[in-house]
Amino acid sequence: MDPVIVVGAGPVGLVLALCLARHEVRVVLLDEAPDAGTAAGEERLARTAVLAPDTAALVERLGCATKEGARWTGWRTMRRRAVAGRLSFTAPGEAPASGGGESAEEAGPSPLHLPQHVLTRELRAALAAEDKVRVVPAGRLETIRQDAYGVTALLRGENGPAWRGSYLVGCDGARSTVRKLLGARFPGRTAVERYAVAALRAELPWPGEAVLHRSPARGGEVTARPLPDGVWRLDWPLPPGGELVTPDALLARVRDSLAAWCGEVPPYELLDTGVHTVHHRLTRRMRTGRAFLAGDAAHLLGALGTQGLDEGLRDAANLSWKLALAWHHGASETLLDSYQTERRAAVGARLRAADRALPAVRGAGGWNNVRRALLPGALRGHDELLTDGHTGRGQLGAPPAYPGTPLSPAAPPAGSVAVATPVGALAEDVRVTAPDGSLVPLRERLGGDLLVILTAPGSGVWERRHWADAGLMPQLAAAVSALPVRAELLVTDEYPGAPAHTVLVVRPDGHLVAALAGVRPAELYACAEAVRGGSKDARGAQAAEEAPSEATANR
Repeated sequence: MDPVIVVGAGPVGLVLALCLARHEVRVVLLDEAPDAGTAAGEERLARTAVLAPDTAALVERLGCATKEGARWTGWRTMRRRAVAGRLSFTAPGEAPASGGGESAEEAGPSPLHLPQHVLTRELRAALAAEDKVRVVPAGRLETIRQDAYGVTALLRGENGPAWRGSYLVGCDGARSTVRKLLGARFPGRTAVERYAVAALRAELPWPGEAVLHRSPARGGEVTARPLPDGVWRLDWPLPPGGELVTPDALLARVRDSLAAWCGEVPPYELLDTGVHTVHHRLTRRMRTGRAFLAGDAAHLLGALGTQGLDEGLRDAANLSWKLALAWHHGASETLLDSYQTERRAAVGARLRAADRALPAVRGAGGWNNVRRALLPGALRGHDELLTDGHTGRGQLGAPPAYPGTPLSPAAPPAGSVAVATPVGALAEDVRVTAPDGSLVPLRERLGGDLLVILTAPGSGVWERRHWADAGLMPQLAAAVSALPVRAELLVTDEYPGAPAHTVLVVRPDGHLVAALAGVRPAELYACAEAVRGGSKDARGAQAAEEAPSEATANR
């Protein structure tokens, strides 16, 4: 079968190519960069990415090194000189930070903060080890032609004229050529927020903690987020109007913020500066036949600390296993359409939440000032909204759920039980016993087959050989082997809210399909059938398999 063509070699395109390769799918990656030396992009410390725990686990699972990133020990919100709130994060294998005697809400795993050029470089390094991916440098797309059997991508320049693929995914950014060629509209709002940004090296009073400082004694609101080696990224929201930010004005912001935190301006090294403009847009279509859009080609967001890259990486995680099923076994329209159904709804909800919050958090003048003065609870709510966006919590930041997904049984299966995770939401990262007997976080097993997880209290203290053939395991193993898709059987000692012997069905991207009371082969089969979108059209699949390739240059 012809490879999947991925257009664009930014973080989303690289992650999608890696995910597909892990599913044994051949990929042609069209990279506009002329050579590997320029591919990672300019080294800019003022351009960083903050990845939520689920997307950080995704890139690490794909072999991307993250040692040049920082995991924060906490997040503090300040008003003038007072601490208005604190979160305490955990890191892998570490206990929650004590907070130096200050009370702090335990907030689970920390986000991962790293320069974007580092993320791109390390993803490329991981890709270099994959023999399923062919990178085409200077691969500038000119035309797309679709037919019943695949997609032909015509390129400009010497790397043309044509590459043939089974499917094509546009990960080519906000000015996406793929989106324009597909005629997909891209409505939304321009410049919903602007930020002045500086990266500097300095000793600040909260090593390892990120800080949101609202209404400081000097200067305007500022966010400070640490990177390794004493480097910090500072962001100041700019007033509407789009006026030029001069170097002197930016330096004044730096000095005012440092003086507010340290009492006087400490020694610092200014490493990079910039101005970041946030747009909010969402394409009308994320799928057109055999062509798809992902990442900034499909949506733009970022106001109030929300992370657009997180959503792009979730696009890749959502689409990759569906394309892999289609590539290896054929796919129903339900399966392929579910990418747009799930991801467009999730991003749309995030954009609506940010758009509703913006007037309250950023509004100025008139009644808004009166409300801020008279309703201190409103201020706390605004602080929490900003904290949620920056730390991956709440409506502005938490991983999305897909409650209306078409990839679930039409009605709850018989024997369904309620657990702490709603159906369609991301499963908890509990520790599971893998087939080789190793005890690992659940997220390390994602990105492959469907997962079937038995909740068996006490299993964690015994070697696998003592219980692998005992109790419910033989019956469950037989049921899993009979499923219409490949599945991996795991065991966990406990799962939040799950009674003993609950069987959890989890998609390759980590979202819960069902929780069943005990071993129920028929219901388990129905869940697996729903996950693959129902039976494919056999005649269409046979025609696709027998169709000749238009081009062999990409083999």
